[in-house]
Order: sequence, then structure tokens, then C-alpha cells
Amino acid sequence: MKLMHTKLPEFLKKMKIAANESPRPMEITIRGLENLSSAKMQSLRTGRIEYAVGEMTMKEDVASIDFVVIPRVPETMHTVIIKGMDKDGNVKHAILEIVNILHPTEEAELLGCDDVEDRRPGIGRH
Repeated sequence: MKLMHTKLPEFLKKMKIAANESPRPMEITIRGLENLSSAKMQSLRTGRIEYAVGEMTMKEDVASIDFVVIPRVPETMHTVIIKGMDKDGNVKHAILEIVNILHPTEEAELLGCDDVEDRRPGIGRH
């Protein structure tokens, strides 16, 4: 499993290196992962995304990179865990609920951009 996945801190580091160590180094802003304290990304996809960041730095009219991660499926279900803690920080009671979150789609991020290269595989074929 270790070789098949890239941990979140390493993923972020790889994207920053791809932007900063290119022949045209530039600033990269990464959004959409701020609420994750841990995660693992597919290593193959990490490499492809890393390469795409490097490609973006080579475009003559690009001065900086805005890197945004959004859910592919705009409607996601999440479990909400409400924990009652005692004075020592131990969980004494818990309630599980569920909430459906509707996320903005890529169109919200791409408004006004005419040059979009969609490299995503079909849903279920990644």
C-alpha cells in the first residue's frame, strides 16, 4: 500500500516543488485540502498532476498557479459525529448524523476560461 499512495504532506510538497523547480519557477496557491489533517492520494495520479503543474509553469502567459481540489461528484454524503467529552477529554456519549453537502462544480472555478483541457477519465474508470 505504501508505494501505491502518497500521503497528504508529501503530495503538497510535490506540487510546490513542481511549481518552484521548473525552468520558469512560480508561486502556487493550493486550495480545497485545508480541512484535511491526513489523507492519501493515488501515486499515479499524483505524478500526473505533478507533471501538469510543471506544464502550466511553462505557459508564457502564466504568472502564478491557483491549484484547487473539488469533489468530482458535486453531491456528497458525510457522517457527522457529535461527541460529548468528559473533563479529561474522553468520549462519553456520541450521536451520529448524516448531512448531504452540495459542492460547486468546476464551472464555478473556470468562469471566463476558454482554454480547458479535460484529462479526467470517465467516472468509474480511474
